[in-house]
Amino acid sequence: QVQLVESGGELVQPGASLRLSCAASGHTLSSYNMGWFRQAPGRERQFVARIHWTGSSTYYADSVKGRFTVSRDSALNTVYLEMNSLKPEDTAVYYCAASRLWSSTQVFKDGVDYWGKGTLVTVSS
Repeated sequence: QVQLVESGGELVQPGASLRLSCAASGHTLSSYNMGWFRQAPGRERQFVARIHWTGSSTYYADSVKGRFTVSRDSALNTVYLEMNSLKPEDTAVYYCAASRLWSSTQVFKDGVDYWGKGTLVTVSS
């Protein structure tokens, strides 16, 4: 059983940067594709970014492309989401996910075995 714990969310001003972390326990993440999703109040959970288990490939939602970077550190069993130039519309609870599948974002989501409980990011002046 894998437990995923997100951290790093906080209240920041527009234009600021944050780095979210997703630490795993109970099992190595080295064979899992990892992703970040977010859910704003009153909205459905949406895809943000994903990274292949090898670290060789990444995909981003258009809304965050060029501002967010997903990475992983297998030695630390941790995945990161570096967020720059934050906007109020980035306000949401951010969740990490571990998936056995990769070929598309929907397939990735269908293959999620584990979700974290989320960390809140609030972007406001």
